[in-house]
Amino acid sequence: MKSLAGESVLVIGAGVGGLSTACYLADAGAEVRVIEKNEQLGGRASRLEKDGFRFDMGPSWYLMPDVFERFFATFDREPTAYYELTHLDPHYRIFFKDGDQVDITPDLERTKDIFEEYESGAGEALERYLEKSALNYEVGMEHFVYEDRERIRDYLDLDVARQARGLSLLGSMQGHVEKYFDHPKLQQIMQYTLVFLGGSPRNTPALYNLMSHVDFNLGVWYPENGLGGVIDGMADLGRELGVTYETDRPATQIKGREGAFLVETPSGPIEADFVVSNADYAHTEQELLTPERRGYDADYWESKTYAPSAFLLYMGVEGDVPELAHHTLVLPTDWDEHFDQIFDDPAWPDDPAYYLCVPSETDDTVAPEGHSNLFVLVPIAPGLEDTSELRASYRDHVLDDIAEHTGTDLRDRLVVEESFCVEDFADRYNSFQGTALGMAHTLRQTALFRPPHRSKKVDGLYFTGSYTTPGIGVPMCLISGELTAEKVFADYGE
Repeated sequence: MKSLAGESVLVIGAGVGGLSTACYLADAGAEVRVIEKNEQLGGRASRLEKDGFRFDMGPSWYLMPDVFERFFATFDREPTAYYELTHLDPHYRIFFKDGDQVDITPDLERTKDIFEEYESGAGEALERYLEKSALNYEVGMEHFVYEDRERIRDYLDLDVARQARGLSLLGSMQGHVEKYFDHPKLQQIMQYTLVFLGGSPRNTPALYNLMSHVDFNLGVWYPENGLGGVIDGMADLGRELGVTYETDRPATQIKGREGAFLVETPSGPIEADFVVSNADYAHTEQELLTPERRGYDADYWESKTYAPSAFLLYMGVEGDVPELAHHTLVLPTDWDEHFDQIFDDPAWPDDPAYYLCVPSETDDTVAPEGHSNLFVLVPIAPGLEDTSELRASYRDHVLDDIAEHTGTDLRDRLVVEESFCVEDFADRYNSFQGTALGMAHTLRQTALFRPPHRSKKVDGLYFTGSYTTPGIGVPMCLISGELTAEKVFADYGE
């Protein structure tokens, strides 16, 4: 690894991408300081604690354990030095709104039998689908995720062409899944992860069928103390490497260039040789930089397709919720209307597809004895009008829907209740249009078509996080930190 000894780096934003970048740069000898706008580290992976309940406010799925193992191994550590993992069984439960219920478990043969019940030959089709998914994952991760190919010519050499042969790169996920399964419910099972990528079956590239390998083959896990426990582990690792952290210190302006940056904050300026922004990319450019120093103008950001925002209810519930698994999905039998109301004709969904998380099924520290910890997440369009009246009305709609379709009536059992929605994402995270995730993974916004890790106008300024490659999701943001650090090493390492 190249050395950055004697260099000072300021990381703006303590989300996963910022925490990851900080570790790599500190390990190379840089003096690394991380400042965070909010009262705690983690960015969107924040915690909400109230009356004995502890909620993961954002991400709650621990997927791709190999990515976390690789990250910690870089620093001669293992994840188990910071948190233990529980393999969930079932991985998740699905309630279809026509009354069907499906559990996806670690037992693949059992899952094949379930598929066969819906469609003759679907069990074998699942096996073939997962073989393709595993190939896409293996080759895609090694050659297209861990390697940041920034230019079109990076894709034109013979080695890349050889590796890409046979991969499902183009076309939509809808078209790809239809080649294997006719039954709409099976198609939905194979595509639900698109919600976490911020897309729909019609606008997400077929390459992302690799997520089925993540789901069915690598498994779904729960880290000790939730995703907040992972954040704690990353922060502890950073401290061991020499990183310092400051919360409640937002950046208000970025001045200067390499070797002479001055970042303004309400409590005074901070000097640094280099700056890495893990704050929202659009916010950094539009609010922290003067116009002549921006890589993109306002029209660029307005023209992009953004991942959904979310309507979230964090609920402390009296008693158990035995009908629900740790991860539960509630899906209309036809979810096209919901996706239309996110991407095509933005509106609060009339018949929503949504996700329920009950970590108290696995972890008895997240709720007081005799209570359950539960949150519901409904993907909604970014930029929607978000008022207290709309939230109250939609809250009633969602609780009614949960009671009707899962048999879990929460309405008279709530002892803690908090909501989080479009305006909160914009306010707490400076999130463009209140998106919960960032820029969606459409074909025109994947790989080299995402904003770069290097500033286009300011030498010594870098970006990390979900807007950059490889993109959305905790594992991808973890990798983005490595890719950002590699750019700094290439430019200034010795």
